[in-house]
Amino acid sequence: MSTIETVLNETRVFPPSTEFAKHANLPNIAAYKTLCAQAEDDYLGFWGKQADENILWHKPFTHVLDEGTPPFFKWFDDGELNVSYNCLDKHLSTQPDKTAIIFEADDGSVTRSSYRDLHQRVCQFANGLKSLNIKKGDCVVIYMPMRIEAVVAMQACARIGAIHSVVFGGFSAKSLHERIHDAGAVAVITADEQVRGGKNNPLKITVDNAIKMGGTESVRSIIVYQRSGNDVPFNPTRDIWWHELVNGKASDCEPEWVDAEHPLFTLYTSGSTGKPKGVQHSSAGYLLGTIVSMKWVFDYQSDDVFWCTADVGWITGHSYVTYGPLAMGATQVIFEGIPTYPDAGRFWKIIQNHKVTTFYTAPTAIRSLIKLGHDLPSKYDLSSLRLLGSVGEPINPEAWMWYYQKVGQSRCPIVDTWWQTETGSHMIAPAPGAVPLKPGSCTFPLPGIFAAIVDEAGQDVENGKGGFLVIKRPFPSLARTLWGDSERFKKTYFPEDVGQGKYYLAGDSANCDADGYFWIMGRIDDVLNVSGHRLGTMEIESALVANPLVAEAAVVGKPHEVNGESIVAFVVLKDELPVGDAATTMVDELRRWVAKEIGPIAKPEEIRFGENLPKTRSGKIMRRLLRTLANNEEITQDISTLENPAILEQLKLPTR
Repeated sequence: MSTIETVLNETRVFPPSTEFAKHANLPNIAAYKTLCAQAEDDYLGFWGKQADENILWHKPFTHVLDEGTPPFFKWFDDGELNVSYNCLDKHLSTQPDKTAIIFEADDGSVTRSSYRDLHQRVCQFANGLKSLNIKKGDCVVIYMPMRIEAVVAMQACARIGAIHSVVFGGFSAKSLHERIHDAGAVAVITADEQVRGGKNNPLKITVDNAIKMGGTESVRSIIVYQRSGNDVPFNPTRDIWWHELVNGKASDCEPEWVDAEHPLFTLYTSGSTGKPKGVQHSSAGYLLGTIVSMKWVFDYQSDDVFWCTADVGWITGHSYVTYGPLAMGATQVIFEGIPTYPDAGRFWKIIQNHKVTTFYTAPTAIRSLIKLGHDLPSKYDLSSLRLLGSVGEPINPEAWMWYYQKVGQSRCPIVDTWWQTETGSHMIAPAPGAVPLKPGSCTFPLPGIFAAIVDEAGQDVENGKGGFLVIKRPFPSLARTLWGDSERFKKTYFPEDVGQGKYYLAGDSANCDADGYFWIMGRIDDVLNVSGHRLGTMEIESALVANPLVAEAAVVGKPHEVNGESIVAFVVLKDELPVGDAATTMVDELRRWVAKEIGPIAKPEEIRFGENLPKTRSGKIMRRLLRTLANNEEITQDISTLENPAILEQLKLPTR
């Protein structure tokens, strides 16, 4: 195998400030290395200690790891706990009146819920679910707006031992149907409508359309939260209003104690083709991963106001909205709307108004915010911020620098986090009080995570060479299987030809630099083969975005009869779209720029300009659509989750 070439050359380094490090949970590199050494010397003892110290057990575990038949590992499996109890009840004796959630609705109205309030709401809803004969082991699909009620629904399922499967509220009826059918859900929790950016979007109607597609006979109940109050179809023999379900229910509900390996939830990854994958997570191992990452990566302090902008329909919203912050007893912000409504300063105004200290969002959102107002953050008081975070994809160095300078005012560390739906919690990310930062690098693995870069045969590659990112040892928060398809889980994540089935194959390409810092280069599927060179897409995208005229860029490959593949770049400029000769000039300038930044081999053959990139309503770029556009093929994929489907027409024809 020829290794994947790394062409990005980033030399800037930002050490932790003395002031930040002084109060950090891991205050220096020695503290980080001490934890790593403990995990290296006594792996099971290390994780056993973490589980004992960070989880309240109903029945303590007596052994840490059962490797059984790899990769079907079991952690703390003879212990018993309840995840909701660990998120809510444990705070009732110490801080019942502390604000758990600051909720800001689309229209700007704000409500606050204390830990006592949230506990009562969860218990009432859990009792409501029990009244519908929903019990331990049943699967419940949640298709909700981004509101406190979504968290209540998830926590209530955890409380009674039901397995929740949250579906992002932007998914189509077809996508929802696939997930309901595959999960064998006994109930669906939804709302009449969701309100985002001043617009009402149907949810209950979408659920009804999904049910009508058949194969959903398992669904006995549909619970409907009244968000907009508009009329929606209602079947009184099956549908029940949320407020009627909880009316008169007791405000206490004894938690269902489950074993550590009891499934907490399944979360379906959409995938570009084929059957969705229902990633199944356990209770104890998953919860432990969210807790230790809140401590080590987010450096959680008791007076923090934490804001993760992710929707609960994604793993980030599970781990760092519904579970991690509540398990820590944090105060967090939940926001219903979008960053551009009623104007482009909405995010910055929320940070200002609620004194947010930790802000965690995606590079796509960051790049969009740059385009919306490069200097806009300076118009707001962001002095409460002490830590910034990035999630979802590699962040290009120039976006990192804008985030650091304009949002963090050159004083807030940025935790660039690499992890996945399947890993459940952070795997590679900086401890911000200990690790010097390099723009674009997720830095080092967390203590107890043994990550490496290998070739196709599973052999370590030397620093500076790209390869496959793997994790060599099992870890507690790893998904246990794919719902109903264990063989697919094994083949996808633990293939025999990479590490003889012993390594978790992340599906990302990466490299380590001379200092051991990890750099994610993109998905393995996105590696381009250009004239015998294997190039990661992220590095080319970073080079394009480093140009002061460019706000965003996405790069894909298309077949080339001579070079194997040619590079096609889709570019969003900070200013208006160029046309005619101006567009041709801009293409030439950007091709020269890339050649200067990383070499002629990486020059895009085609550059197409658009006012935006095809993104889901959660901000994720749909690269499979870009590959279809690059090949000038007809789009047959489901585009119902796109924020702006019209953008596809704009990107169809090459500028050159």
